[in-house]
Amino acid sequence: MNTKQPYTHVGPGLPPLYGAQAKALILGSFPSPKSRAQGFYYGHPQNRFWPLMATLTHSPTPAWEDLDAKRAIIIGSGLAVWDVIHTCSIRGASDASIKDVEPNDLAALVNRLGVQAIFCNGATSGRLYRKYAQPLTGLEAVVLPSTSPANAAFTMPRLLDAWGTALEGYVNKP
Repeated sequence: MNTKQPYTHVGPGLPPLYGAQAKALILGSFPSPKSRAQGFYYGHPQNRFWPLMATLTHSPTPAWEDLDAKRAIIIGSGLAVWDVIHTCSIRGASDASIKDVEPNDLAALVNRLGVQAIFCNGATSGRLYRKYAQPLTGLEAVVLPSTSPANAAFTMPRLLDAWGTALEGYVNKP
């Protein structure tokens, strides 16, 4: 973590992405600067989230800028995507630096959609979910390996194995 970079208070994050039939909610911690600039989830071109979701849902991998195709993957597969954090102070894109957290109202979304399972994209998301939302949702989260390019130890085949096993039964496939 670059401790010389100043903290910036950022937020609100992105609105939740879901359709009428969302059985499972995938949570990140807070949108990266690239995601905030694009105005959409997992906006860093090297984040493996979209190729991973496309493979798991038997969909074509969307182009980086094709937000409609990304939206269709999530909604068509019966998933929802959001972040644990509504606003926070952060240094650059470093999840490890997050402080001054105001969480999103995950319990309201979970209740409104009837979500049956929560999956966290990475350890930070899992830690933040347990601290701020689990007491309100009553659902334990499954913490999955991060799709971030910083998690180079997890190759795409390892991500597909971990995520595919966890999401089995929650993903509608065409």
